[in-house]
Amino acid sequence: MINPSKIVEGGVEFSIGKFDGKNVIYDFPKILVYLDAKGKLLFGKHFKIYEEDHPIILKLCNYFIKDQKNCDLNGIDPNKGLLLSGPVGCGKTSLMKLLKFLVPLQRPYMVFPTRNIVFAFNHLGYKIIEEYGNSQFFCFDDLGVEPIGRHYGKDCNVMGEILLSRHELFIKHHIKTHATTNLNAQELEDLYGNRVRSRMRQLFNLIAFDKNANDKRI
Repeated sequence: MINPSKIVEGGVEFSIGKFDGKNVIYDFPKILVYLDAKGKLLFGKHFKIYEEDHPIILKLCNYFIKDQKNCDLNGIDPNKGLLLSGPVGCGKTSLMKLLKFLVPLQRPYMVFPTRNIVFAFNHLGYKIIEEYGNSQFFCFDDLGVEPIGRHYGKDCNVMGEILLSRHELFIKHHIKTHATTNLNAQELEDLYGNRVRSRMRQLFNLIAFDKNANDKRI
């Protein structure tokens, strides 16, 4: 029997809780040890889990392990995607790349920078919007910093169109979408319009770093 409370990384077995045969009783301090070790494997020895980020990491962990009680306490719906917001360099992208490894039996998502998606649109056109409107799970990184797309002289708000497609997938087929952003709600509405913004409320749980969170890249 697979024990989902044990994860092996680099030949080392990490325990993230106890498995009773049906459910995992997760242990947050043990999860932090695992995330720190996995982060170093993914991003290099400089990676560390900062104590100041523990509260937001706990919320994210509750979401990924689908701890309904704690999700309810924090106003998080595990059936929706995540919109992780915060200032530049606070660690949003690293956490979204890292936390999916906490639940290896769940369907994984791929992380794509929005700028790269728009550059692909400029080169290949509208089939890019169709590709990201499919049934795969995605995390759109740095939502809102991408330029307006242009293909054969026609401008297109590429990510706005993709978000509309992702909303339709979510409503019809419960396909999740995640994203990270440096922007606040008003800035997102200014960029994508009220129609997309209202659908983003249905698509995403908003989890936000403090606006004064430190830049870990410095």
